[in-house]
Amino acid sequence: MRPARLTLYGRAWCHLCEDMAVALEALRGDFLFEVEVVDIDGDSALAAKYDELVPVLVANGRELCHFHFDGAKVREYLSQFR
Repeated sequence: MRPARLTLYGRAWCHLCEDMAVALEALRGDFLFEVEVVDIDGDSALAAKYDELVPVLVANGRELCHFHFDGAKVREYLSQFR
């Protein structure tokens, strides 16, 4: 089975972004997934889109959560890839 692919949009200096990355890593034992971490400050279009929403976790173009990790929603999405 192919792993789920997630994208975490954030900023290098954002403590909420770090918290979300840590929360995702805690799920590694239960789910198979890959995470691409994108610093929005490297892309003006992404910075404009996600500026005050970071961190934003996206899967297949669908936002799963922003600001804070929504464990239930992320687990629900990842459970499709078991």
